[in-house]
Amino acid sequence: MRVNAQEDYRFDMGGGVGMTGYLGDANTANLWKNPGWDLEVLFRYIINPRWALKTNFYTGSLSGNSSQMTNVFPGEETFKFSTNFYELGEMAEFNFFNYGKGETYRKLKRISPYITAGIGVTAWSIDGKMGAALNIPLGAGVKYKLSERWNIGFEFLMKKTFTDKLDGEALRDPYGIKSSFMKNTDWYSTMSVTISYEFSKRCAVCNYKD
Repeated sequence: MRVNAQEDYRFDMGGGVGMTGYLGDANTANLWKNPGWDLEVLFRYIINPRWALKTNFYTGSLSGNSSQMTNVFPGEETFKFSTNFYELGEMAEFNFFNYGKGETYRKLKRISPYITAGIGVTAWSIDGKMGAALNIPLGAGVKYKLSERWNIGFEFLMKKTFTDKLDGEALRDPYGIKSSFMKNTDWYSTMSVTISYEFSKRCAVCNYKD
């Protein structure tokens, strides 16, 4: 006997737009002091209703101005920077609920919060000098299934870069502190609203023997 099954999909593709923030030597306290913009293209491999792997590409802007801080550099210099960045990353997502739309016995939810983490590479240019560094993104979001194949989402990520040059050479170790995991590294954030479309049916028809 052949019966129709819920049409799950293996892949999800879409894009998003949002706002960026920066924390580093030119802004040590307020993430949203000089907000920028970001655009995102995403591709997900849907493992199951709880887990997914996401490949994402971001481009956006970052800026900072040390004259807006209460901290004072040795010599009382002030610095500011502005740059566009490009980021490619791979992340794992864990949904708190079985995310999807279908039969009640599967306990699928049309909305689910999730947490995510991964690894990426960020590239940028300041004063004609190119730079690139690894980053570790950590964050959370929420997904809502508009229909069987369309999804909208909201995601916030903090990204630790393994560099102190994201804000320029002039702000590389201005206090003379030796680099460590937390010191002398720059952070930035992306906060995006996304829309995506699922495709490639996992199981269109199942065979069942009575």
